[in-house]
Amino acid sequence: MRVIIKKDYDACAKWTADYIAGKLFRACPTEENPFVLGLPTGSTPLGVYKRLVELNAKGLISFKNVITFNMDEYSNLDENHPQSYHYFMNEHFFSKIDIKKENVHILDGTAANPEQECLCYEECIRQAGGIDLFLGGCGGDGHIAFNEPGSSLSSRTRMKTLTEDTILANARFFGGDCSLVPRTALTVGIGTITDAKEVLIMMTGPSKADALQHAVEESVSQMWPVTILQMHRSSIIVADDSCTDKLRVGTVKYFNGIEAKITDSYESIFANK
Repeated sequence: MRVIIKKDYDACAKWTADYIAGKLFRACPTEENPFVLGLPTGSTPLGVYKRLVELNAKGLISFKNVITFNMDEYSNLDENHPQSYHYFMNEHFFSKIDIKKENVHILDGTAANPEQECLCYEECIRQAGGIDLFLGGCGGDGHIAFNEPGSSLSSRTRMKTLTEDTILANARFFGGDCSLVPRTALTVGIGTITDAKEVLIMMTGPSKADALQHAVEESVSQMWPVTILQMHRSSIIVADDSCTDKLRVGTVKYFNGIEAKITDSYESIFANK
């Protein structure tokens, strides 16, 4: 596991976006051999998407041969609903880059048969050759996508009932009214995420400090789903200084020391662009 520690959210978002851009640049994806990217919604990736849009507008990277799979979608929200994740992704990312519409995949929360929808999603990922890099955020309780504490660490795409904490946290997107937040969602599983060749999770702010401490220093547990990154062959956590408040001083020094020795990195390709 790599742990990248930056000054603040903006620095974390830039590092993450430049890293992804560097991976695309070096992969040189083609129509026959596309790059497959897993994507999240929410406030965490907004800075990442903004930076990627800028790099795309400058002609430094292209998404023409990129296939995307989003992590999740609320149940029973039409894709045109302002709080649907279809709407979010189009508003903040897809409408602003040169990606092909047919290469964008988001779960259909209005599907008549949610179970079949989830099975088909897994099959689409398999047919695409698997996910090369899965970007994600993390909740204060350690959940990734809508895999709440207690989720199976080998789970696949499925419907999940949201916890009251998650509903309360997401109420801000529904005018602060918890009654308007859907009670269920379709989500990729933890096993789906960790099948990716690489997983990159952003965690910023003091509210994520407990989750980061568990992810890095504690044992793997289904009660803190993000801890599964310890078992992944290629995982990265990008965190800001305020998120490291509960890490041991020695832990922070260790990871900062390792990163100081890395000179040939993907993100360095676009660091000054």
